[in-house]
Amino acid sequence: MLRHGLRKLCPVDFEQYSPLQIRGGIKLSFSAMGNVACNNLEIPPPKGPNAAGCTDFMMDHTVQGSFFRLYYPCQRMDEAAMPDWIPNREYFNGLADFMKINRTFSERIFNCLFGSFKIPAFLDAPFNSTEKCPVVIFSHGLGAFRTLYSAICTELASQGFIVASVEHRDLSASATYYLRQKSELEKANKNSSTTSLTDTLVREWLYYRSLQRGEQEFPLRNQQVQQRADECIRALHKLTDINSGVPVQNVLLTQFDWKTLKNSMDLSRVAVMGHSFGGATSIEALAKEAKFKCAVVLDAWMFPLKDETFPQVSQPIFFVNSEKFQWAENIKRIKKLDSSDIERKMVTIRGTVHQSFPDFTFLTGDFIGKLMNLKGDLDPEIGLDLSNKASLAFLQRHLGLEKDFNQWDPLIEGDDENLIPGTNVTLFQSAI
Repeated sequence: MLRHGLRKLCPVDFEQYSPLQIRGGIKLSFSAMGNVACNNLEIPPPKGPNAAGCTDFMMDHTVQGSFFRLYYPCQRMDEAAMPDWIPNREYFNGLADFMKINRTFSERIFNCLFGSFKIPAFLDAPFNSTEKCPVVIFSHGLGAFRTLYSAICTELASQGFIVASVEHRDLSASATYYLRQKSELEKANKNSSTTSLTDTLVREWLYYRSLQRGEQEFPLRNQQVQQRADECIRALHKLTDINSGVPVQNVLLTQFDWKTLKNSMDLSRVAVMGHSFGGATSIEALAKEAKFKCAVVLDAWMFPLKDETFPQVSQPIFFVNSEKFQWAENIKRIKKLDSSDIERKMVTIRGTVHQSFPDFTFLTGDFIGKLMNLKGDLDPEIGLDLSNKASLAFLQRHLGLEKDFNQWDPLIEGDDENLIPGTNVTLFQSAI
C-alpha cells in the first residue's frame, strides 16, 4: 500500500489518508534512497528581520510536565552552534517503530540520510527583541516530534514571535521522553548505559502506540487530542510563569538564560497552530482555552474531534490545505466551523501534498520526494513561503499586530496563482 511505502521515508500522519488516497500503492526499498544523502539539501533559513534562536524546555521532569522546543528572536551569533535536526538516536528508533521496521537497520539508514542536518537557528543564543513578542503554541502531527517543523517555527521567530513547539506525550509522537528518578541499582552502577542527565534522573523513553487488533480508532484519537490540547495549554501556562519572572528550573540544564524572557511576551496576543493531528489539536485547544485568540490549521485531520467541540469554538481560524490530502468527509467536518460573524478562512496551495508542511519535504531529492509523496509539483520553498506569509497576515489581523504582514492579506483570500480560494475538493450537496 502507499501508506507502507510512505512510511519507509517519512512518518508524519500517514494513518490519516482516506481509503481513496491509499488505494493503489507503491513500495520503495532503502537502497533506492541512497541518492538522497548526496544532494545539497537543507532546511531553508528564515526570512524575517531577526535571527532565530532555539532551546529546549522541560519543567517538571515527570510525564505530566511540559516539554517543548522554544524558538525566539535572538542576537546574531557568528560562532553559535546550530542544533541537530534529530536530537537523539532514540528518535530514529521511534520512527522505526512507527513504520514497523527493524530498529538496528533503520537507525543506520536514518542517521545516514538525516543525521547531519541542522536546524537554521542558533542554539541557546541570547534572546533579543526591541518589543514584546506575540506567542504561538505549535502542535506536531501523528508520528512526528518537536523538531520536525523547524522551517515554520524559525520563520515565525525571525518575524518576532516566541514559539513553543510542544512534544506531545500522548503516545502519538514517534518518540519522546521524560525524566524519572534513578533506582538504587542504577545509582550504584556507575557504568550503566542508561542515558542520564543528572546524578539522580534518567531519561525514560515513550514510543508511538499503534492501534491494537480490533481496537476502535476514535476513542484513542479523541483521548489523545484532549491530552494534546491540555499540553498546549500547559505550555502557555509555563510561558506565562516565565514572562512573569517566576523562577523556573529547566531540568534539561541548557545554557539559555530563562530570566531574560521576563516581560518579553505579549500574552494578550497568543495563537495556536498545528499540522494534521496538530490541526485538530489546535481546534480542541481553542475550545478549551479562550486565551488563544485565533488558530492557523495546516492540513487538518478532523477525525479525532467530537461534534460537540465545534460550537464551543468562538475564535477565528485559518485553514491552509494541501492540494492532494483533503477529502470530502474531512472538508465537511471543517465546514461545521463555518460562521457568518467569526472569520473562518480556507485556502489550498496548488501542487502540494500533506508532507509539504514538515521539514522532510526539504530534505529529500526531487525524484524520491515526489515518488514517496513528500513533495508535490510546486517547489516546496514556494509552497511553504505562501503558507507562512498568509499565516502571518492572518495572525496580524486577529492578534492586532502592528507589523507589515498585512501586505500579504490577499493570500488569505487565495489571491495568487498558486492558491485556490477555499478547497479543491468537490462537495456534493448531500455532503454539505
